[in-house]
Amino acid sequence: MAEVLKDLEPKKVFQFFEKITQIPHGSNNEKQISDYLVSFAKQRNLEVIQDSANNVVIRKPGSRGYENSPTVVLQGHMDMVCEKNSDVDIDFEKDPLQLEIDGDYIKAKGTTLGGDDGIAVAYALAILDSDDIKHPPLEVLITTNEENGMTGAAVLKGDEIKGKLLINLDSEDEGKLLVSCAGGLRSKVKLPITRDSKTVSEAYEIKISGLNGGHSGDDINKERANANITLGRVLVNIYKNVEFRLVEINGGAKNNAIPREAKAVISFDPSKKSELEALIKDWNSILKNEYKNTDADIKVELSSAAGVSFKVFTKEATEKTIKLTHVMPNGIYTMSTDIKGLVQSSTNVGILTTEEDSVVYDSAVRSSVRSLKYDILNHTEIIAEAFGAKVEVTSEYPEWEYQKDSKLRDLFTKVYKDLYNEEPKVVAIHAGVECGLFNEKFGGLDMVSLGPDIKDIHTPKEKLGISSTKRTWEYVLKVLEELK
Repeated sequence: MAEVLKDLEPKKVFQFFEKITQIPHGSNNEKQISDYLVSFAKQRNLEVIQDSANNVVIRKPGSRGYENSPTVVLQGHMDMVCEKNSDVDIDFEKDPLQLEIDGDYIKAKGTTLGGDDGIAVAYALAILDSDDIKHPPLEVLITTNEENGMTGAAVLKGDEIKGKLLINLDSEDEGKLLVSCAGGLRSKVKLPITRDSKTVSEAYEIKISGLNGGHSGDDINKERANANITLGRVLVNIYKNVEFRLVEINGGAKNNAIPREAKAVISFDPSKKSELEALIKDWNSILKNEYKNTDADIKVELSSAAGVSFKVFTKEATEKTIKLTHVMPNGIYTMSTDIKGLVQSSTNVGILTTEEDSVVYDSAVRSSVRSLKYDILNHTEIIAEAFGAKVEVTSEYPEWEYQKDSKLRDLFTKVYKDLYNEEPKVVAIHAGVECGLFNEKFGGLDMVSLGPDIKDIHTPKEKLGISSTKRTWEYVLKVLEELK
């Protein structure tokens, strides 16, 4: 291992974080990192549980003088979102990340960093590894597949955790205490398609790229372009002027990330190519103007598609697909009337894929009000039905409601004020964290979520603040010391 972070403080935190980045741990590929956590615990004679979903619980007794203090749960997730720039050659199933330091930030070269939520795991391991940190009895809960529907937390049985004070380390803004979040679900719209029996020998690719993307919860209010929806809009307009047949349409990589790229392979009358090129040029101007403040590098490109032969959609399937791609529910649905500036409910068409006999739209629906979550789903079902499509719902998780009385929140507020002579911001977010599920599973939890600064999560621009990581570490340790 290159040990890029070896000179950073706190040493153990960054030592463990770098180790984590060298172990592949994308969503649904957590077995290796889970086994590493188990091995870590056994080497230190700590009690450890690994369940069938590869969730891990590690228990450590309280330090001297804290043996009988209330148990505290430290919680994070071990999986990361795997996104990369198109020119980066990496196999996320096997290859380590390539780290670099950029001023006060840690980045990965051309890929996501996994600071979300590798830093939580690193914090927990550093505390478990220490002999001189003052702390109450600890239960460290590290879950799997948080980024792809929280399915690891969903299968917890409810008896793994005994503590009633839970510190979730899955937030990305230093100085903010998260005390409420949205619930959500995953909806898959499956549109049946048919293809012509004849094949064509020439096809072209229309590609939308250069978008910033981002987290489908945290960044949905930034009005960034969704590559899938934008592609649908462009294709519907082109079709009015140059009739074509689809060969395939695909976009996005992760359900919970705003898609940065999307492309369609089409077949059309070659004599119309110059007309199509003119339309593409016009759309470049339109989109660059519309998104000049959010996606300045957005572009539409036309290129020849490689292949010996292509099976095209029928005319009806082509028209249904491009129209549905354009009108699929996407973006902010409602804003909160209780908390100024908070998105209350939204949906994001994160993944668009073409299968042999269908086109699939995979969306992440979020809401802090349960009834609105289902209203978005109803809206989606009505549109899908009109196009002859079916909707499948998976990965549903509950919202985390604000608790009026919280001793843990009060303590975090007090300690922050002692350290910095100001109060932290107590916030709710539109993104989902696992706290809502934990409350359902374990009951009666007093919870707070926090973390260091992590910018541009779920994109290759992701970066973790070095000094922020140190300050947050010291903050958490001070809180643990006062939980006697």
